[in-house]
Amino acid sequence: MKRIELIQVECYSGYRANETPRAFIRKGKRYQILEIRDRWYEGGISRKSIRLDYYKVLAEDGGEYILRYNGLFDKWALLLK
Repeated sequence: MKRIELIQVECYSGYRANETPRAFIRKGKRYQILEIRDRWYEGGISRKSIRLDYYKVLAEDGGEYILRYNGLFDKWALLLK
């Protein structure tokens, strides 16, 4: 089972809300996102499965992070190792 931590994310919103993450806040610290290295989704194929959008990002601190967006609940999470 994946461990997650709920976070706040600042996003670019173009033709849809929360289109791409630009920065995230974890434990009171803001991390600017320099690059989105990969992006994918799980679920959403049937009405019974929730679509989850994932973003592998490079932050200004040099760390790589995986962010997950749950559109059903409009919540962002950081996946922890």
